[in-house]
Amino acid sequence: MSKNKHDIEEEKAMIEALKVMQTLGGKMTRKEIRSEIRDNSDVFSEDEVDEVKVSKKSGAKYHPFQYLFNHAVKKLIKSGYFVTEDNRVLELSESGRTVNLNNFSRSRDVLPFLIDNKKSKVKADEIIDDIDDDTVDNEPWRDQLLNALSSMSPQKFELFSRGLLKQMGVDIDDEIGIQYVADGGLDGFGYITSNDFRTTRVALQSKRWESKVSTPEIDKFRGAMDKYNAEFGIFITTSDFTREAIKVARQGTRVITLINGDKICDLVAKYQYYVQPVTTYKLGSFYTDKG
Repeated sequence: MSKNKHDIEEEKAMIEALKVMQTLGGKMTRKEIRSEIRDNSDVFSEDEVDEVKVSKKSGAKYHPFQYLFNHAVKKLIKSGYFVTEDNRVLELSESGRTVNLNNFSRSRDVLPFLIDNKKSKVKADEIIDDIDDDTVDNEPWRDQLLNALSSMSPQKFELFSRGLLKQMGVDIDDEIGIQYVADGGLDGFGYITSNDFRTTRVALQSKRWESKVSTPEIDKFRGAMDKYNAEFGIFITTSDFTREAIKVARQGTRVITLINGDKICDLVAKYQYYVQPVTTYKLGSFYTDKG
C-alpha cells in the first residue's frame, strides 16, 4: 500500500528526531529537538517548522509541524525508540541508539509495535484539542514574560538586557551603550573576568522584535563590536533568528552568542531575575490509576 503525504511527513519527522538524538548525546527535551531541527535540518525548512495556521473548526492557532512532531515522538516512545519519565525529557533506548536511519521505515519499524494504531486518518486542523504532548512544554509564566517584554519600550528592554547580563556576572560599563542615541550601535558593553583573571570585552545588542533577526543585523552588530574591540558579542531578542543569521553568528574568530525568547526565559529562571520560583507537585500514578 502506498504511503500518503501524512505518513511520509511523519516518517521524515521520526528520522529527524532520531538523528538529532543520536548526534547530540541521546538525552534532550522535545523543545530542544524541535529547535535543532528548525535550525539545522536539511529535510524541514525553518519556515515549515515555524508555520502557524488557524483551525477552521475552532479558530485557534496551531503549528502544523509541532503537531506532526509530537505524534511522531509519541509513536517512537510507544515503539521503544525513546524512553521518558515525564513526557518532556526524552532518552534514546538501545533500539534508538542502534537503529540504522538509512534503512528506517515507519511502517516496518514503528507501526507493528503500536497497540492503538488506527487506520483512519484525521486532519490536524480538526483535532487541535489533542495537545496532551504539547502541555509538557506549556509553562504559562514564559508566555507572560515574553508578552511583558514585547510590551516594553525599546529603552526599557535594553535596561532589562543589561540587567540580565549583570545578573549573569558581566561587569557592565556605565558609559558605553547606556545612552539611547549615539551609542555606536551597541545597547551595552561589559567585561567578563575568568578564574585565571583574564578579562574579556563583550558587546550587547538587544532587539524587542516580533519578526526574526536576519543576517544584516548580525553584520551591523559585528561592525559596532569593532569600534570597541569587543572580543565577543551577545545578541538578545524577544523573537528568534533566521537559520542563516545563526550560521553567520558562528563564523569568524568572534562568535556572537544568540539569545532568543525561549533562552531569555531559561536565563530569567536560572538567575531568578525579577521572578520568584513557585513549588508545586505532580500526583503519582497511585492517585490516578483505577482500581
